[in-house]
Amino acid sequence: MSDDPGMGSGPNRRRVLIGAGATAVVAALAEHVLGLSPAFAGAAADQTNESFAADHVRKLAEELSAREFVKPRLELPEPFNALTAEQYRDIRFRSEASVWRGENLDYEVQLLALGWLYETPVEVWIVEGGKARSLKADSASFAIGPSIEKAPDAAPFGFSGFRVSGTLNRADALDEFVAFQGASYFKAVGRGQQYGLSARGLAINTARPGGEEFPVFRAFWIEKPAPGASEILIHALLDSESVAGAYRFVIRPGSATVIDVEGILYPRRSLTHVGLAPLTSMYFHGPAQRRIDNDYRPAVHNSEGLAVINGHGERLWRPLANPKMLQTSAFVDKDLKGFGLVQRDRSFAGYEDLEARYDRRPSAWVEPDGSWGDGYVELIEIPIAEEIHDNIVAYWKPAKPLEPGKAYKYGYRMYWDSAVPAVWSGAWTHQTHVGATRNADTILFVVDFAGPAARDARELPVADLLVSAGATANLSVQRHPEISGLRVKFELNTAGTELIELRLSLKLAGQLISENWLYRWTRA
Repeated sequence: MSDDPGMGSGPNRRRVLIGAGATAVVAALAEHVLGLSPAFAGAAADQTNESFAADHVRKLAEELSAREFVKPRLELPEPFNALTAEQYRDIRFRSEASVWRGENLDYEVQLLALGWLYETPVEVWIVEGGKARSLKADSASFAIGPSIEKAPDAAPFGFSGFRVSGTLNRADALDEFVAFQGASYFKAVGRGQQYGLSARGLAINTARPGGEEFPVFRAFWIEKPAPGASEILIHALLDSESVAGAYRFVIRPGSATVIDVEGILYPRRSLTHVGLAPLTSMYFHGPAQRRIDNDYRPAVHNSEGLAVINGHGERLWRPLANPKMLQTSAFVDKDLKGFGLVQRDRSFAGYEDLEARYDRRPSAWVEPDGSWGDGYVELIEIPIAEEIHDNIVAYWKPAKPLEPGKAYKYGYRMYWDSAVPAVWSGAWTHQTHVGATRNADTILFVVDFAGPAARDARELPVADLLVSAGATANLSVQRHPEISGLRVKFELNTAGTELIELRLSLKLAGQLISENWLYRWTRA
């Protein structure tokens, strides 16, 4: 990450020259977005057309950062100011009102209503031919069901986000592949997948004393794609108590949906604990950690592990947990190559859930564009008693704070896919199993490895096992013909300890041939 005030170059970057009238244009857009008119509340303004160039969102963010933060608000009449989940589901976008419906562009945009959990209104603009047109929320675009009586024509009054459909699974049908809604959250899927984990524009003070700060995307500009375009371009204006920022998303749906993200941040105050490219997911239980009893399903999670490729090219795999107490882990690094929250088990039998279909949830992988310097990947695991709650967060934490008076630019590529996209000939963790033994203080670990190095090994590799406390016994390596791989088994005596960190890898002729399996055992 750099403090260059320009957006810089990136994949498929389109450069737009800004003429002498740019300042006036920014001022016109600021009337709607920065609070110089009633539309500051976040409600979509009347249909307008303003000139738009790629640098305008950056200029808006810079101007916004010079002011104190004011959260977007919209005063709503009853019952829209306190919708139940059922009432919110009864507000449906009219498919015939989809943006670009009938224009044969292979893309359509549908808007998401304000209400229920989504209380922050956002501006949504459509950009075409260098002009930005704001969209309006009313009964022309939304149908309101019987659970909400006597809804006025102006309802639902505002937008909370939007979703984009394209030719993801079939050439003759449009399927949703990305959605932006709530704070700075967005989520995507690749071909044949169902929504699972989410990403965010920025994380601030996550799991820190004093509470987390949640930046919001307060406005979006969606560029109309050309006929036959393989990508769609979205700009977003981020804002919060501590920072304003401009984001640019280039989204390409496909077998893996790929999102190139460029961001530039303008801190209002020192950001001492900021998370770049944050991912949010859910881990309830699975074979690596069975804290939840009496669930017929063998596993319940959107993601089962954190994967990291550090600056040395070393690969790490950390199975996720639903701990009894909140816990954080830091993977210190320099020049990170990539990280992600990954769903490796793709078998229905691994979950046995016909409704949730956890076997179809995507993995999300982040690759920095350029060097992010010193810092660490932070993993946060939060206790949950129900699978409806996200409890896993992972992001890159820069070593140095982001200071006010500077602009910080960074970029990365995201893959929403079934696995880590980086091709590798080594062995990766196929699955982790943890079970009891006859000794109450001893735990049995079974770690399976798959991949070319495990499949093709002519002789059994050596298991290199390190533990921070306790004692290990009966370490063994054997072939696992069911996965064309290898199985490592060992026992860990935990007597007298409260926390143990474990590290396991496979070596052949002294050379590392596997990723490093990491595990944290806690008594509490």
